[in-house]
Amino acid sequence: GKVFYTPEKGDPPIDLASIEPEQIVGQGISHCPEGRGVFAQLSVKENLAIGAYLRSDNEIQKDLHDIYKMFPILKKRSNQAAGNLSGGEQMMLALGRSLMSRPKLLILDEPSLGLAPIVIETIFDMLKKINTQGVTILIVEQNAVMALELSHRAYVLENGRVALSGQSADLARDPEVRKAYLGGV
Repeated sequence: GKVFYTPEKGDPPIDLASIEPEQIVGQGISHCPEGRGVFAQLSVKENLAIGAYLRSDNEIQKDLHDIYKMFPILKKRSNQAAGNLSGGEQMMLALGRSLMSRPKLLILDEPSLGLAPIVIETIFDMLKKINTQGVTILIVEQNAVMALELSHRAYVLENGRVALSGQSADLARDPEVRKAYLGGV
């Protein structure tokens, strides 16, 4: 099916499948892929610079500084090849690269996949902060407990179809949801 995005209220929807990736980024959408998708041979700093590739404003260095402040380990490793980073560091880098485009909508695909619990907590804490700064975040995540804690609204998919939807807090309290998706917690 088609995926439409409406950049501003009143603007016509855009069929994302019909435009080039750079046009999607130009509309304010950034994607942080499953498996992180860092450019292994490039340095951390070069990976972050790629995130700002379409930008021509004078605040790229400020945003780079902000990413390094958000994830200090990336600053320490700024000249290191991204392929040599741990999985958690690569996730931080992929998130930082996505943020360098200054998105209005940030899409994350399985951000907790394969990460240690402490790293997952760090990533999700940063996502909360990013959201409070006005960035809309769409997360595809199997860690239902963390996803419901982070999100305002949730959709539960079964076999590619929406099985349940609603306010995250309501779904988290629902006994059937708790039993089926949250391990009966």
